[in-house]
Parts: sequence; C-alpha cells; structure tokens
Amino acid sequence: MRSLTALLLTVLATVGTCAQSPSSPAEKNLSPAERSIARAKRLIAKNPKDFEAYNALALALSRRARETSEVKFYAQAEEVLQRSFEISPGNFAGERTQVWLLLGKHEFAAAFEAAKKLNKKMPDDVMLYGFLTDANAELGNYTDAEAAAQRMLDLRPGSIPALTRAAYLRELFGDVDGALDLMEMAYESTPLSESEDRAWILTQLAQLNLTVGRGSQAESLLQQALTMFPGYHYALGNLAKVRIQQKRYAEAVEMLKQRYQAAPHPENLYELADALQLAGRTEEANQAFAEFEQKSLVESHRADNSNHELTFYYADHANQPNKALEVAKREFARRHDVYTLDSYAWALHVNGQSEEASKQIDAALAVGIRNARLFRHAGEIALQCGDGAKAQKYLEQSAELNTSDSELARTKLASMAQAPMLQ
Repeated sequence: MRSLTALLLTVLATVGTCAQSPSSPAEKNLSPAERSIARAKRLIAKNPKDFEAYNALALALSRRARETSEVKFYAQAEEVLQRSFEISPGNFAGERTQVWLLLGKHEFAAAFEAAKKLNKKMPDDVMLYGFLTDANAELGNYTDAEAAAQRMLDLRPGSIPALTRAAYLRELFGDVDGALDLMEMAYESTPLSESEDRAWILTQLAQLNLTVGRGSQAESLLQQALTMFPGYHYALGNLAKVRIQQKRYAEAVEMLKQRYQAAPHPENLYELADALQLAGRTEEANQAFAEFEQKSLVESHRADNSNHELTFYYADHANQPNKALEVAKREFARRHDVYTLDSYAWALHVNGQSEEASKQIDAALAVGIRNARLFRHAGEIALQCGDGAKAQKYLEQSAELNTSDSELARTKLASMAQAPMLQ
C-alpha cells in the first residue's frame, strides 16, 4: 500500500462505479470511504446474509486504508471478506476483492496468480485486467502490464481505473506529458463527491510535474488537493518535495512531520530524517534515521516493507554497504520493477561491483523512465566503470530534470570538469 508504485496502481478500482452523494446530513462530514462503509453496514444490518454487502464493505475498508494509510483496515477487510465466503463460498466478487487486498499488502506474485486464475473464469472483467496490470508492473513485467492496461481501455474506453494505470505506465516508459494527459482525463471524469479520489489524482499530477522539475505547477496542484481533502498525507509528502526543491527546508520538515503523524510508516520517517539533515538539524536527523532503521528492519522480511529506503539508508547515510546489498538482494528476489533494479544497482555500486551494477541500472533505464535519481545513479555507476562519456550523458540528463537529485548530478559534473580523469 505504501510504496508510490503500489499506490499508483492499486487505487481507483471503484471510482465511477459507486460514487454517491451523502445520503443523510450525518454523512456530510464523512470521507467518501467512510460513507461507503456506512452504506455497506446499513445493507448488512437489513440482511446479514447478503454476501454482496460484505464484499462492498471489504472494498470500502480498503479505500479507507488508502485515505488514512492505516493498514489495519486491510485486516478488517479480510475479516469481512471471510464472512462473504461463509455465506457464498467462492463468489466471484469476493475473490476479486481478495486480489485487491493482496495487491494492497504488496503480495504481488500471489496477486498475479490469483488474478490470472480469475481472468480465465471471467475473461471480460475489466478490473481483473487492472489487477494484472498492477501485479505485472510491480514485478517488472512491463510488456504484460501494458497489454493488460490496453485490454482495459478496449473493454471500457475512458474507464478511470484504466486511464490511471495507463498514465503510470506512460510515466515509466518516459512519456510524462502523455501520462499527464491521461491523468487529467481521469480527473475530469471523477465525480465531485469523490473528494479523496480527486485529491489523489491531483497529487499524482503534481508528482508527474515534480519528476520533470515543474515545481510551480506541482505546488498549485497540491494546494488544490489539500483544500479538497485537508491534511491529505500523500499531498503533504509531495508538497514537502516542492519545498525541498525551493530550499525551504524548515517548511518541508514541518510538512513531513505532519505526514508522519498521519501515516507513521518507516519510509515516511526516512524522508523526514533526510529533510532534517538538509535543514542542518543533524542531531534530530540522526535520531530519526536510527528510529527509521529500527522500524524498517522489523518489516524488512515482509511483503509490505521499506526496503528501498533501507537500502539507501545503509548505502548513503550509515556507510554500511554490505547491509545495503543484503537488503537490496532480498527485495530483488521478490520483484524486478525499475525502482527495485535501481536500489539493487546502487547497493552493488557502493560495494564496488560496478559491472553488475551497470547491468541492473541499464535494465531499469531500458524501460524508458526519465528520473533524475536513476540517471544520477547511472552516471555515477558509469564513472566507476571508467566510462566518462556515458557518465557525463547520464549526469547531464539528471541535471536537466531540475529536481533535488539534479543538484547532486550537477555537483558531480562540476567535479568531473575540474578533474577530467576520464575521456
């Protein structure tokens, strides 16, 4: 649930299918997911044997998990779903919801197998293709992910879940403007009553702008998202990135503190520690990094983990390259998406294994992604391999994107220019 990639892929499955306005004055102050939970509970109260109502409640609870970033709602959804199966064993809607929950818990391989099995039973179900898109993308099977997303669009042109998934793939393939167009189409089609869904899409639009250095556009979108859904933790995290690009580190720290209070996950603590360090609050940063390490290690062997951040912590902050590689290998054994390939490549790099590092970062970039961090990593790995021309190309690509990682790339380019050891 908590990695950016999973969030991009596993949400919005129900948008447009159950959007309703508050049915009573008491519901006006509830979030969209809370309203869905209330409606499902009313249906269950009327007919405790209505398995479809339990399926609806499980879906609503999973939506609440996204709204709050509270994983407890996934556990509650699983319990509710078991009740659905007790009433109607093997019902299709329940099994489909079970795939959704597997994705939410980052059980990507299991989700893929379950979705593939259900897809054979119901080959024209749109959302199963969405889940196949999600699982394949997280596992690094991008050709299959693209085919599944296209099948969604063929079955239901203009479908919001299909548009958001297609947008994510367009980003991975390097077409940020195309991704923005698709996300904007999804936003325009999302009902006004679905405030959290609309805020989520605005946050993703901002994230896309951030990846190519359009900070002012991102800031405007995020302010809209926070007005629409006050205190939204995803929007706070991205707005903090804008503040870091603006070198307004103190403000970034406060936003990340607020986000961590709302969503106390290790990866959010890692970003807070990083911001504290940028703000010159070294002692607080060290304390936050230490707490992050402790919490991240607890979940490191679970599917839903913060292993990417833990890898970078050991590689870039703790100066423990062996531990970085140990964690990176663990995640690499599970999936081969571009971000896992990047963290694995970087762990190999800090351990001096330049040839294998180059192989892994090249595989990530071959997908087409334009990302300042990945380009910077590729440049530094190429430099370690002795290929100055390749290093300069990648570092320049990173610098052009005008993000925080771009500044690190410019610093490396400047040092290469002052001491041109490689030609």
